[in-house]
Amino acid sequence: MKRIVVAITGASGSIYGVRLLQVLLSSGMDLQLTISPAATRVFEAELGIDIDLDAFDYRELLTSFGMEMSEDWNNGKLTYHSHKDYSAGIASGSFATDGMVICPCSMGTLGSIANGLSTNLIHRAADVHLKERRKLIIVPRETPLGSIQLGNMKTLSDAGAVIMPAMPGFYHQPKTILDLVDFMVVRVCDQLGVKTDLMNRWGEPE
Repeated sequence: MKRIVVAITGASGSIYGVRLLQVLLSSGMDLQLTISPAATRVFEAELGIDIDLDAFDYRELLTSFGMEMSEDWNNGKLTYHSHKDYSAGIASGSFATDGMVICPCSMGTLGSIANGLSTNLIHRAADVHLKERRKLIIVPRETPLGSIQLGNMKTLSDAGAVIMPAMPGFYHQPKTILDLVDFMVVRVCDQLGVKTDLMNRWGEPE
């Protein structure tokens, strides 16, 4: 069972993070989840749910856009860590993982990581993955991008992170918003080495 850290921050596009959790759990992953306070405000604005991080129930989050609980989600396991908990295993390089994804990633989070400012567990866990030379995938969702944001992305790319802006393709003939979301989720899973069958790939028969 692969152990993957997932962080959801306060950028628009919270549905990407929620769908990623669903798919990774269904694929039998051991998920270490942390969420920023700003993300809860986006959950409310975009998904219509009020998440209390002090009494967090991941099932409420996973069913937030009309999806019922799936038995497949029991294939994996999920451990939640407060963004303030520096005693969490993911704050240490000795806690082995197979990668980390920040999805979606706000520009504030991206800038903090790029400049080594570990002011919460998300920043610290990302810093750990960089220093340990483990996979760190960052999914920023912002437009337009200024020179500061682009510079921070280059800094992180040079440090070994994979920068994957939330830019879904259209060659798979999407019919719904979820089809567009799944495009990005599949690309993230590809980077993690997690097999999916959520979309038709370019060059493959339908």
